[in-house]
Amino acid sequence: MRIHIGADHAGFALKESVKEHLVSAGHDVTDVGAFSEESVDYPVIAEKVGRAVARGDAERGVLVCGTGLGMAIAANKVDGVRAVQVNTTAFAEMSRRHNDANVVTLAGRSIGTDDAVAIVDAFLATGFEGDRHQRRVDQISAIEAANPCTPPSV
Repeated sequence: MRIHIGADHAGFALKESVKEHLVSAGHDVTDVGAFSEESVDYPVIAEKVGRAVARGDAERGVLVCGTGLGMAIAANKVDGVRAVQVNTTAFAEMSRRHNDANVVTLAGRSIGTDDAVAIVDAFLATGFEGDRHQRRVDQISAIEAANPCTPPSV
């Protein structure tokens, strides 16, 4: 699977561990930064991953910051992105089954590598159920279309 991954300084270490796992599992992984624990602005990273997913350059995105919350907020500003902050494998699965989420965000300061890897694996392995859930995803897309928020591509 083609995956774009990114983190800010607070999520850098966990991103590196998750990236290593994804590469070893055979995924095509593009890292958009950060490339150290030096302070960076998370919205820039979230936008890069979000745009890659929205354009179809990546099938899924993985973002990590201190809480995962800021990354989710920023990524969701990109039209076509459905980013979810997840702390359990059950929520990762439900976000895919019912919401067709395409970006998962993780809390680098509160979950360990084993949990992060399990969450990402569940997120990537779970399909979208469609059916009545498709109607709801379509409603979300209609709200987005009526209220575009993404500026021209950077």
